[in-house]
Amino acid sequence: MATALSSLHPLHQDFLCPKYPRLYHNSQFRTHRLRRRPTGTARPPSRFPSFAIRASSVVTLPPEWKSSTEESESSGVELLACPVCYEPLIRKGPPGLNLQAIYRSAFKCKKCDKSYSSKDIYLDLTVIAGLKEYVEVKPAGTELFRSPLVSFLYERGWRQNFNRSGFPGLDEEFKMAQDYFKSAEGGVLLDVSCGSGLFSRKFAKSGTYSGVVALDFSENMLRQCYDFLKKDPTLLATNLALVRADVSRLPFPSGSVGAVHAGAALHCWPSPSNAIAEISRILRSGGIFVGTTFLRYTSSTPWILRPLRERALQNYSYLTEEEIEDLCTSSGLINYSSKVQQSFIMFSAQKP
Repeated sequence: MATALSSLHPLHQDFLCPKYPRLYHNSQFRTHRLRRRPTGTARPPSRFPSFAIRASSVVTLPPEWKSSTEESESSGVELLACPVCYEPLIRKGPPGLNLQAIYRSAFKCKKCDKSYSSKDIYLDLTVIAGLKEYVEVKPAGTELFRSPLVSFLYERGWRQNFNRSGFPGLDEEFKMAQDYFKSAEGGVLLDVSCGSGLFSRKFAKSGTYSGVVALDFSENMLRQCYDFLKKDPTLLATNLALVRADVSRLPFPSGSVGAVHAGAALHCWPSPSNAIAEISRILRSGGIFVGTTFLRYTSSTPWILRPLRERALQNYSYLTEEEIEDLCTSSGLINYSSKVQQSFIMFSAQKP
């Protein structure tokens, strides 16, 4: 059962959409259906305008990374898998779960014959990687974070604004997550929906894990993550990889990962149930899943306010404590626990 750290503050206007500052329930952003571009027509322009922001610009790579990938095929079982059939990928290039090794490698699935390669500085392991005709548009909550402007602002005020809804601050949040991950030390940690990598960098720099995979669907978030990594040369040498992937189709074999972190992410996922089921699939026995999100309301929220929050947040996946626990247990996870402070919740569950 959740442990309340403090009582819930009265409802205030900023809570209505805390993940999306100034985007409320009547926002112009709406979910769009998938669409296919007619053959022979030009690719439509991005829905987001171009901004003079580093995250969207061409990435400059270290010269030593640009050597040929014509190296011997890596031996051993590859951690990364095909998102189509979940078979471990065959790698041609240097081994290692670090930026340089992955950039200089080519990957291929022996089962479906699909190939994958690095774009800029991240490895694209989405199902739609390499497609030329099909264009897929995700729900508004996902598309928003593909914007270069939002990616640039995420660590420059956007994420810090979460403190107003009960988030304890980045350092304390990291410390809380590390306490949950004690049994996963020494293994690989996957930071799903990593955004600009603020926690991925902390996990990698801690030296607690054999490798860290920073994973996000947003191309611009991953570019912004690399911009921050370049400012700390020690991080470029760590076992930290940048991977583009869909949380509902994680490119890892079943039972292969020891720890999964999802910071302020669950409410942005198009289908939290599919995402948590995928996380459960890739966790090894004893593996730990830790996540944080905004709650729709808590047990201490006055009943008179609950209908208001239901209506205000109906377009987003803001869940209750009970719903989150239900999703975890229904996906086969055990030992669920959580900590709550205002609208903030950190929860943890384990793979049997």
